[in-house]
Amino acid sequence: MAGGTGESVQPPSRDALLESSMHRDQTLLLHGQRFHYTEWGAAAAPALVMLHGVTGHARTWDEEAAGLASRYRVFALDQRGHGDSDPPLDGDYTVATMAGDLAAFLDALGLARVSIVALSMGGRVAIAFAGQQPRRVDKLVVVDIGPDISQIGRARVGMLMARAPELFASFDDAYAFQRATNPRYTDAMLRHRVSHGTRPVPGGLTWKYDRGLRDAARSGRWSDPIDLWPFWRAIACPVLIVRGGDSDVLEPETAKRMVDENSNARLVEVAGAGHTVPGDQPAIFRALVDEFLGVPRR
Repeated sequence: MAGGTGESVQPPSRDALLESSMHRDQTLLLHGQRFHYTEWGAAAAPALVMLHGVTGHARTWDEEAAGLASRYRVFALDQRGHGDSDPPLDGDYTVATMAGDLAAFLDALGLARVSIVALSMGGRVAIAFAGQQPRRVDKLVVVDIGPDISQIGRARVGMLMARAPELFASFDDAYAFQRATNPRYTDAMLRHRVSHGTRPVPGGLTWKYDRGLRDAARSGRWSDPIDLWPFWRAIACPVLIVRGGDSDVLEPETAKRMVDENSNARLVEVAGAGHTVPGDQPAIFRALVDEFLGVPRR
């Protein structure tokens, strides 16, 4: 049984999710594709965008967004082919293209300047965007990613994507798969992630994120050779780098080089966290982000 409790794991009820999520679901069209995002906070507040990692979705940021909404108008974006956003017809998931998505998203909403909190794949998108358009970013939080990615960590993530089943007979099965790869997450957080990361199909549940990404990992085509160091050096705003102390994705040497090559950046390592710092150590992560962004402590 999932979690080793001997009891069936149930997805969170719709009422429970609504009670804990004061967000607004929104969609818009960008270059012919439908993009979904959640919006939190007052319309007149400074804007902040949150970007998830590969295989993730906007709802992974619910707890952080709810707290940040006390000071910011928060937008958590389902990036192309993730969550409830459309997959690209051409299968393009390159950082350059996704940074273009972010620029188009901000333009469509009329947001001249934003702060950004971004994990993993989202962090690379944010680095590219902030390096190309430095005047549009007020503050940037980059979570456990950098211009270079550890080959060990990249291989591990690619293997998990390649081995992911295409169909789960039940929510319990999907939860058990995610529990095996996310041992530090609380049960409530993991149920929430699985509930919003899967969709019903005949015979059970499947992932919301694009199968094309898993197929690319299976065939060895999951790659993007972009050099992000020039973009990193061009970022002009204050930057907080958050590295998981046990991360196999952002190597300590790369994190140190990031600080050395951009004087606006500072590095914090979080003990007891791997690559997904917000899920592994949520209270510590929220405190770090709140302090950096000037949000009163919760």
